[in-house]
Amino acid sequence: MRFAVIGTGAIVEKFLAAARSVPEFSLAAVYSRTEERGAAFAAAQGAPLHFHRPEDLAACPEVDAVYIASPNYAHCEQALQMLSAGKHVLCEKPLASNAAEVRRMQACAKEHGVLLLEAMKSVFLPGFSVLAQNLPLLGRLRRVTAVYCQYSSRYDKFKQGIVLNAFDPKLSNGALMDIGVYCVYPVVKLFGLPRKVQSTAVKLTGGVDGAGSILLDYGEFQADLLYSKIADSALPSEFQGEDGSLLVDRISEPQRLTLCPRRGQARPLYDQTEDAPMRHEIAFFQQLLREPQRAEAYSRASLETAMVMDEARRMTGIVFPADAR
Repeated sequence: MRFAVIGTGAIVEKFLAAARSVPEFSLAAVYSRTEERGAAFAAAQGAPLHFHRPEDLAACPEVDAVYIASPNYAHCEQALQMLSAGKHVLCEKPLASNAAEVRRMQACAKEHGVLLLEAMKSVFLPGFSVLAQNLPLLGRLRRVTAVYCQYSSRYDKFKQGIVLNAFDPKLSNGALMDIGVYCVYPVVKLFGLPRKVQSTAVKLTGGVDGAGSILLDYGEFQADLLYSKIADSALPSEFQGEDGSLLVDRISEPQRLTLCPRRGQARPLYDQTEDAPMRHEIAFFQQLLREPQRAEAYSRASLETAMVMDEARRMTGIVFPADAR
């Protein structure tokens, strides 16, 4: 499959490094707003084509699919342009700024008969499948705690008064969108929409959230989601049931799972380090093109995740310019 990438940052470099181990993947083109940057990145990555006008990329017959890794606020517009041109789209998380944009993107993909998939790498890893398959061992589920707290390398600049993209709400960025989504999506993928959403956030200057927590009410159990860009955490995530608990080393990249029965000794369920975790999302994207009926569950999870995050932002007063579009 002939891919183009939108973006030239570190995440794209990781994506392409992972893609080298995926059969049938080829890099056909690079898009960057700056022609010089796009040309240099294309040369470094071995892409034969580069573009600095999105309409030229959309019209290119030598591109089958596009990986979008631009700032969050740009996802919707760029995806709509590519989808309307008949390109399949693999878009970085979060899929869009809000649920309204997700609906527009999904409707466009359906209209043009192409695939749209959110690149939420965690749910495509083998460890996530092991997690889902072993939840019945816990008996009746009573609590989920999903934790992802990671001190951002850009936070030091923010404290100096320099606002980089990661802390700019005008770009639909912040802790919930960049970090919290890794907690929301897996829980929603496993259990669907909650009955109720409650949320609090630590607000920084400029209206951006640096950290937050979300409580999801599922009736028989609750899900506590804890996320931060201004502090680290050494805590694992945990699924608690009446018969035991299941520990997940990292909800963003589940690579080590430990079952702790209420009676008996803890034992490992899964332990596998992933050197290139993004390769799984690329391979699954290609698989969905052969089995499109499987895409519906992921489309639903993306929309429901956006709905939960919209409600969390409403409760904490986090507003993006994209919300007015």
